[in-house]
Amino acid sequence: MLQVGFDVSPLALTGAGTARYVKSPIAALDQESGVTMRRYSYGGEGQLRKVARDTLWYTAVLPQRAKRDGVHILHCPTQRAPFRSSMPLVVTIHDLAVLRHPEAFNRWTRRYSAFALPRVVRAARRIIVGSEFTRAEVSELLSVPAEEMRVSPYGVGEPFSADGPASGGDFVLAVSTLEPRKNLDRLIEGFRRADLRGLELRVVGAPGWGGVRVNGQGVRWLTGIEDDELARLYRGAACVAYVSLYEGFGLPVLEAMASGASVVAPAGPPFQEFARDVAVSVDPRDAGSIAAGLREAVARRSELAPLGPERAREYTWERAAKAHLEAYREAAV
Repeated sequence: MLQVGFDVSPLALTGAGTARYVKSPIAALDQESGVTMRRYSYGGEGQLRKVARDTLWYTAVLPQRAKRDGVHILHCPTQRAPFRSSMPLVVTIHDLAVLRHPEAFNRWTRRYSAFALPRVVRAARRIIVGSEFTRAEVSELLSVPAEEMRVSPYGVGEPFSADGPASGGDFVLAVSTLEPRKNLDRLIEGFRRADLRGLELRVVGAPGWGGVRVNGQGVRWLTGIEDDELARLYRGAACVAYVSLYEGFGLPVLEAMASGASVVAPAGPPFQEFARDVAVSVDPRDAGSIAAGLREAVARRSELAPLGPERAREYTWERAAKAHLEAYREAAV
């Protein structure tokens, strides 16, 4: 029986896409035969707890506890992980936005990541990424050989399906944490240029950093939305817009597709890997392109909406769990 230690500490920091990733594969792995999952966590909020988590939990406490418990593999599902480990270490890297766009992050995250990431990838026996795009980024920016990485696309499951109740009202939906790289200023400008008469822009997301605000006429910010309500919003939207400047995967796009929404997403990687010919592609740096994409997605809603669930059926957390299990077995050799 393969015993895997799994760090669930990131759940103390976020409820966004990373949290979805932390929760969902481990739940699917719990159902796999031949593996047992042991959860480890350092909880608590606040800057001091965050610094302690980064500097003490990952560098000393977590690997010591995992060694004490005799687990065979230690998996850290974000790039915060030990710099060295006496047991095989598996690390998930979701994206390298902090290296590509350091200006979009606070000082601690920039400095910590620049110091830690090279050490984390050297310590890891296997690295899991969500897309071919992220594998190329990790190879280029951190000099990790392709054979040490395994691509495991994210999944989607209930309640995100086309079947079920839909929220009422006429609206365009965006789902993003309020942070600079999510490009919400250009989305709002594009929405205004699109002149979608009678439609409201609803932005669902937790407060972030960088002074990002969403407000103005016809714009409404929603926070504290549970998954069931989010699925209803996806189903009821005239279209769903996701125009982030940089992503390793872009889980809200997949969730919107699964829910039967007409979707606007950035052209190129990583979105083309799973949303090609399903989502309307735009240039996220051009408000005019975003406006045109919104108009197209709304006009073609009845045509595009059925394509999403069919494509999304290929992406399940059970599929992701099997890829994780293969990575664990490779790391254990």
